[in-house]
Amino acid sequence: MRTPSNAREFIACRTARFFQDGDLVNLGIGMPTLCLDFIPDDIDVWIDSENGIIGLGAPPAEGETAPADVVDAGGHPSMMRLGAATFDSFRSFGYIRGGHVAATVLGAYEVDAEGNLANWMIPGKAAAGMGGAMDLVTGAKLTIVMSTHTDKAGNPKFVQHTEMPLTGYHCVDYFVSELAVIHITPEGPVLEEIAPTTTVEEVVAKTGAKLIIPETVGSMF
Repeated sequence: MRTPSNAREFIACRTARFFQDGDLVNLGIGMPTLCLDFIPDDIDVWIDSENGIIGLGAPPAEGETAPADVVDAGGHPSMMRLGAATFDSFRSFGYIRGGHVAATVLGAYEVDAEGNLANWMIPGKAAAGMGGAMDLVTGAKLTIVMSTHTDKAGNPKFVQHTEMPLTGYHCVDYFVSELAVIHITPEGPVLEEIAPTTTVEEVVAKTGAKLIIPETVGSMF
């Protein structure tokens, strides 16, 4: 496991610490695929891709050639680990909907205080569809959203109530950003951890929802 060198890698490194030995984990398009580089050395995790692979590996190293038909969630060439299996989409979504995925990791446009997820379209913009995300956030035992804490304009991505079209309802368990880890509980969103470089006050100021602040807030690292 290497040391993170930027904000996106910092988020991925903290997210990878949620995984348990033997977990079947689905990594979504974009930032979630970075988790592959930060899985702790003593944890053996099986990576799932909903296009029909269990045992997805990292991108090919220099000098390696990936099989032409093996790709990650974003369509990028990938390797497969020893013992990997491939199968059709019907079987893939059968085990996803059957609750056999331990954790799914996705990006988001917005997450709200009730754990609602909006990550498939922005109103007024063209979208291909939400794909398998709606199945994953419903079927997985744990749903983790990896995201910058604010968008490019500085608007919070964790809000009190999202008005965007939903991917999933009451489905998000954790929101992990470069500033904080927020745990969504039945009582409300709890600020469990903050980055070493920030303060509770900064996180609160950049969050669009009312957070529950424990007496002791942990550190992300």
